[in-house]
Amino acid sequence: MLAEAKPTATATMTLDGAEVSFTEGETIYDVATRARKEIPTLCYDPRLEAFGACRLCVVEVEGIHNPVASCTTPATDGMAVKTSTEPIEKHRKTLLELIASENRENQVDELRGQASQELKDLLDRYEVNGERFAGRQSGASSEKDDNPFILRDYDLCISCYRCVRVCAEQEGDHAITMMNRGFEKQIATEFNGILKDSACTFCGQCVQTCPTGALGDLKAMRAEALPGEVEKTRTICPYCGVGCSVDLLTKEDRLVGVQPAMDGPANNGALCIKGQFAFDFVQHDDRLKKPLVRGEDGELREVDWDIALDRAAEGFRNALEKHGRHAIYGVASGRAPHEAAYTMQKFIRAGFGTNQIDNCSRA
Repeated sequence: MLAEAKPTATATMTLDGAEVSFTEGETIYDVATRARKEIPTLCYDPRLEAFGACRLCVVEVEGIHNPVASCTTPATDGMAVKTSTEPIEKHRKTLLELIASENRENQVDELRGQASQELKDLLDRYEVNGERFAGRQSGASSEKDDNPFILRDYDLCISCYRCVRVCAEQEGDHAITMMNRGFEKQIATEFNGILKDSACTFCGQCVQTCPTGALGDLKAMRAEALPGEVEKTRTICPYCGVGCSVDLLTKEDRLVGVQPAMDGPANNGALCIKGQFAFDFVQHDDRLKKPLVRGEDGELREVDWDIALDRAAEGFRNALEKHGRHAIYGVASGRAPHEAAYTMQKFIRAGFGTNQIDNCSRA
């Protein structure tokens, strides 16, 4: 017999003068976010264990002399918190000025990654540029890493550790880490080699969580110069049966990239290398755009759809009459739309009365 679940204890705290309730285990940041308070962060990813490195999320807590990081500080009953005061906002602006001064540039194209505009948006919000503390800059780009998927532009790295943590906590790969200290601090693979010689599986998670564009989606970045705005369309990745939610990135009528949906119920922002990067077939020059029918001489020739469908129907009828319905087997393509996969299985099950249907993605 299953034990009954114990009700979660609730408590209250004061947030910017208003009383709010929370459950045990929530942080100040959790409570504030639910109350629609805009607390800035750069090292925070809701999928990862809170880290508290950027210090932008600090808040004032009554009875505590110094500001505390809201993402790592548990909410307690009776606590009084102020999320935005003049000293706190001054502190945040100074931190952003320091961060901006270290980067070669702070304006990058949104195609670099899902979170790539976070630093830019905060700099705009606090009216910050990199001039106040201009001087020595940290980081060094890995130009020698000539893989086709991930740009490693570490001149833009702010040492938020999100890439390192998502690789370890979300993917379990532990392919990258931090080496050195101070201005020499650098994201690196084991022995500071290239990605293809490391434990990296090119899932792209590090790219999508990077808040500055230091890591970029090289395949999507090919479209930076194309005209038009980037539009997102939510769909499901067709490559396997997991059902990962993805956002297709398009410019006008061209597919330029794929990003994982952070609120996807099956994948929670994760994707494999195929789901992330294997989309070139959509606009490939060799992709068939018209049906082909083989003539008596064995050569394939373009025909209109009526002729092609009639030939296919004739072939199915001949096979059915000669060998019976169990001689017909259907295989749907993982590169076809979901509607096509559904139609294919319906065609086999309803049309021939068998369950002899499969999908190439199942293997």
